[in-house]
Formats: sequence, structure tokens, C-alpha cells
Amino acid sequence: MMRSRLAARSTRLVLAAAAVAALAATTACGPEDPAENGATAPTAASSSAAEDGKGEAPAGDSATSGSTSASGSKSSGGSGDQGESGTGDKSGYGQSCGTNDLDFTVTWEAQPISHYLITAKAKSGITCYLDVNTPSVSFGSGADGVASPVGQGGEDPIKLSGSSVAYAGINVKTTEGEGGKQFEHVIIATTEEDPDPAQVELPDAPTVDKPIVTNWSTKRDETIPRVI
Repeated sequence: MMRSRLAARSTRLVLAAAAVAALAATTACGPEDPAENGATAPTAASSSAAEDGKGEAPAGDSATSGSTSASGSKSSGGSGDQGESGTGDKSGYGQSCGTNDLDFTVTWEAQPISHYLITAKAKSGITCYLDVNTPSVSFGSGADGVASPVGQGGEDPIKLSGSSVAYAGINVKTTEGEGGKQFEHVIIATTEEDPDPAQVELPDAPTVDKPIVTNWSTKRDETIPRVI
């Protein structure tokens, strides 16, 4: 009887000891180790790579910006080309001469027919074209002092630059008799609409009555005004 109680007690002690050992083992293992499931813990190298990977996006943006910038430069160059086309500079043709682009002189020519000769020259540093064939010429402010074009000579357009010149001839009096008014200056413009015509002093004070003017020309002998 005593032996049976001792055996039962020993069995309970062994079971209790086993339970304590199992509890201790469970506590010692703690949370499940990721390594046991095949996962690899991150290392310093892999962290750096991840950080580098995050930095690749801005680099890609930078490359895109560079392409945009290059494209922009090309576009700017194209705009420059368009700007040159916008001036109308084609096959040597360029800006029209305004009156204020030119210097004018007027001289008296006695032969072969007496007349006044206008000489037009571009001011220093200017290149332009006389693309209106006939100058606007008048004496005084009245309508009767406006010179009528006679259509003689003419080149269209005439390039003026440096020492090149253009000529036009004026016959100040095409009527007989004593009629007319005297003038000391002639008003010259490249077009009738020019807001800033030039007033040029004449070599004398001729009597003006129904004046006429030729077209521009680079040849003096084409600018001798004749009544047609």
C-alpha cells in the first residue's frame, strides 16, 4: 500500500518536472525566428541599395529635364531661323528704306536738259531697299506744288548700302510764261505716307509750276525728266 502511494507521487513529480521544462523551453524560444521560415534579415548593404534605388527616380527626372532643355535649345534655334525669315530677307531682299534711313542732296544739272538731280544714299550702318519706285516730291504745302511722276527710268527694288546711290530727276517748271512760285527747299520722302519727310535746300530759288519727277534709278542718264 505504501509502495503504491510512493509510485504515484513519483509519477506526478516526473510529469510536473516535464511540464516545467516544456514551459521553460517555450519561453526561451520566444517569437518565431524569421530565419526558420526561409526569410533573410536585411543587411547594411541591402539597405544602402534600397536607398540608392530610391535615388534613381530623381536621376531619371534629371535625364528627362536634360532632354527637355536640349529640345528647348533646338526650338530656340528654330525661332532664330524664323525670326530671320520674319524680316522678309529672301534672295537679298530686306527692309524698305524709310526717309530717315537716307541722306539726300539736290544739285542743278544744266545738260542735256536743265533739271534738278536728287541723290539718295543710305546713312552709315544702314542697308535698305527702295521698293517704292517713285519718290514723293513736293514744294510747299499746297497740292499744286506736288511733283507728278512721269514714269521714266526705274529699278525695283534698289539696294542702298555703303557708297551705293540712287538718283531721281525733277523738272520744277513744265509750263510756259511767268506763272509759278519760288521755293528754296524741296520736300522729299520715299513714300507719300511717310510721316517724317526730308526738307532739302535747293542750290537756288527756282520758280515752280506743275513740277514732275522721274523714278529712282542707279543710272543718272535715266533720270532726265521730260514732259510726255
